[in-house]
Amino acid sequence: MGILVDSSTKVLVQGITGREGSFHTKLMLEYGTKVVAGTSPGKGGSYVHGVPVYDTVYEALREQGPIDASIIFVPARLASDAVYEAVDHGLRVVVVITEGIPLHD
Repeated sequence: MGILVDSSTKVLVQGITGREGSFHTKLMLEYGTKVVAGTSPGKGGSYVHGVPVYDTVYEALREQGPIDASIIFVPARLASDAVYEAVDHGLRVVVVITEGIPLHD
């Protein structure tokens, strides 16, 4: 398998305002990851660790331009919708951190 991400990969954090999303965003930024945007419905216009937050993936892409990858930190019941939203908007690399996602999702 080839390299999927590198130092130039632009990353979107879905669920950035939650406890885990915020925590891991901080760590990724400290490590040097290019976190360019986050999403959290109803919290657009805010910032988490200096990263702009949008209500949807579409809004993040419209404002930030092309984004290469998404990492998902949303509750298990919402994770499949978050994956579909990322894939539907052309993100080719999607990492799902969420535990407890139903097997058939």
